Amino acid sequence: MKKILISACMLGEKVRYDGKHQLLEHPILQLWNAQGRLVSVCPEVSGGLGVPRLPAEAQCKHPILVVNCEGEDVTPEFLTGAEKTLETAQKEHVCCALMKSKSPSCGNQQIYDGSFSGQLTSGQGIAAAELMRHGYPVFNEHQLDQLFDFVENYDH
Repeated sequence: MKKILISACMLGEKVRYDGKHQLLEHPILQLWNAQGRLVSVCPEVSGGLGVPRLPAEAQCKHPILVVNCEGEDVTPEFLTGAEKTLETAQKEHVCCALMKSKSPSCGNQQIYDGSFSGQLTSGQGIAAAELMRHGYPVFNEHQLDQLFDFVENYDH
């Protein structure tokens, strides 16, 4: 059975920085969840950050630097969360991931630019980038059709 890694907040878990969730309701996702195919992760919580927590953004990619809105360096927690997310993907033999867009951990196409002004920039969050480096396709909630096509045609 093909398994899919999914951001915990999209399954309704209150793990976002603001203590809320981003429940993503879709019949196919509900079916996969009922079948036990969705593997829930929150890289930031896995990395040791609490809920709620201060918003964080990547300031630099080389070397990686992630700070919260008060300027505190939370890079170690983001790196630990990314490593644990990859370990979960490998252990569970997932075929791909569905992760929250724009997140400093989970964003797969764009993330906030580090200025805490709401501006986006091209790039991936720390955990999404780690998954992609290891060959896992990462989709976001705006790419459900591509995700469904990928899973349908995945043949491993």
